Amino acid sequence: MIARLATVSSLALGLAVPAYAAGPGQTSAQTDVMAPAPVTVSPRPQLVFTLRGGVASAPEYFGSDEYAVGPDLGFRFNFLSLRNGRSFGNPDPWADSMGLTLGGTFRFIQERKTDDFSELAGLDDIDAAVELGVSMRYGTENFAAFGEVRRGFGGHEGWVGEVGADATLRPSDRLRLSVGPRLFFGDDAYSDTYFGITPAEASAALPAYDPEGGMVSAGVEFGARYQLNDVWGLEGAVTWEKFTDDAGDSPIVEQGSDEQWGVRFGVTRVFNIGG
Repeated sequence: MIARLATVSSLALGLAVPAYAAGPGQTSAQTDVMAPAPVTVSPRPQLVFTLRGGVASAPEYFGSDEYAVGPDLGFRFNFLSLRNGRSFGNPDPWADSMGLTLGGTFRFIQERKTDDFSELAGLDDIDAAVELGVSMRYGTENFAAFGEVRRGFGGHEGWVGEVGADATLRPSDRLRLSVGPRLFFGDDAYSDTYFGITPAEASAALPAYDPEGGMVSAGVEFGARYQLNDVWGLEGAVTWEKFTDDAGDSPIVEQGSDEQWGVRFGVTRVFNIGG
């Protein structure tokens, strides 16, 4: 959901990728791979993808009540055709993926350095983490639902998952609005890393805490996209989430805030190679 100075992006022969550095701490990406399109005769390979660049704001770390501004970077893989005529995705970069799509998902979580936050004095630093996994999405003209599973490497070695849905509105041919719920889950390893406090780290302000895995947060996301012309566009999103269960009871969250907001805004550019 939220990506501290991070981004969530999605790539797929027919995939949408949001990326961002949500508060200097995390980046996440996602990719959805569409089922192969009917075979057609193509004189040469063609690749269509979209890049986004802008700014974003999010909490400094999971549970922080302070926010930071950082770069917003995103990538969306739209279409690929091969010399043998096989093609994937949709050559129209502004079209939504319909039906069932499968793909990959990626998220980067920035390191958490205790020296940067006086309220976390005594806690160990957490290295930056990369999460890699798979995603599944089902979309229609006005509704889409998705699920993602990722495994962490680096800062945490746990498993995380996210499910969500979006209702889509199109007030005009160029403007697309979406809104929907998000649920985020993490296993014991993930929860221990970002919400746990070992006896060796414990202090009067931050007592020892050993959280269990499960639902980490629940929230909602509102997104908007505006097509300026065939290649340029504007894209933004506002996210809100509330930590739940053991994550919400963590002393790290209680000294900060269990409600986390994120805002990103960027300019998109479509690239068509070989078309």
